[in-house]
Amino acid sequence: MQPDFWHERWQSNQIGFHLPEANPLLVKHFSALNLTPKIPQKTSPCIFLPLCGKTLDIAWLLTQGYQVIGAELSQIAVDELFSQLNLTPKITQKSDFTHFSSAYIDIFVGDIFNLTPEILGKVDAIYDRAALVALPNEMRKAYTAHLLALTNKAPQLLICFEYDQNLHAGPPFSISADEVRKHYQTHYDLTLLASETMADGLKGKFPATEQVWLLTPKS
Repeated sequence: MQPDFWHERWQSNQIGFHLPEANPLLVKHFSALNLTPKIPQKTSPCIFLPLCGKTLDIAWLLTQGYQVIGAELSQIAVDELFSQLNLTPKITQKSDFTHFSSAYIDIFVGDIFNLTPEILGKVDAIYDRAALVALPNEMRKAYTAHLLALTNKAPQLLICFEYDQNLHAGPPFSISADEVRKHYQTHYDLTLLASETMADGLKGKFPATEQVWLLTPKS
């Protein structure tokens, strides 16, 4: 899957994966990461959202007192994100990335596979609702290895879907429990926090479950 695929999706507004509110599973299970916001907020834990789009999950995390760092391929998505946050970002160039920044939020626009720990900086946790499920099978191994190196194996809240891939070509793609283990069990203790049937199915058509995983770094 090439970057042009996602650029075309955003340009044509084919973003059925975008929710009109913060993900209820994030709101319900985020506390499992056991992070505590601080005052002033600039000393609060920093949450990394890979392939963040313009998700309203970012607004929710900010209102809870966390710092947010995101990586996103589409500048259209990031322009719309800051617009809906009513923020005017400072825009600079960092290596291969366009860096959008405002109070307690930094978004890097570019190819996440070119992102380095030096550019990203320290993160305290990962929230992945849109990245693993967005990538085809042949890219997921490279992505998860890159994410581990990029974040120094930060704890993670992972949300993914499981359904009959024969019914829908994706994205989002179906991610089984076995696949989550294949990618992450060497470095993390894995806890399945929830597995919920999607009331209307995936895209309102296909029977599916939505799963929430807590990934805790092994000591």
